[in-house]
Amino acid sequence: MSLMVVAGVGFNPVSAWATSGQKVDCDKVMSEVHAGKKTRDIAKDLSISPSSVYRCKKKASATAAKSAKTAGTSTASPAAASSPAK
Repeated sequence: MSLMVVAGVGFNPVSAWATSGQKVDCDKVMSEVHAGKKTRDIAKDLSISPSSVYRCKKKASATAAKSAKTAGTSTASPAAASSPAK
C-alpha cells in the first residue's frame, strides 16, 4: 500500500502528457524567458511541460545563430568583393 502512494506522488502522467499533440507558442514562451521567468514558472503559467520550454529555447538559439551566420557572410567584406579599377 505505501509503495502505491510513493509511486503515485512521484509520477504524474497527466502533466507528462498534457501537451501531447498540441502546438506550443514559442513566441509566447520566449517573451516569458526574456522577461526573466524561470523554466518551471513558464511551464506552469502556460500549462506546458518544462521540456517544451527547453525546446523553444533551443529552437530560438538555433534560429539566432543561423541568422547571425547569414548576416555575417553577406556583410563580411564588401571591399574584397569588388575589384579595384585601374
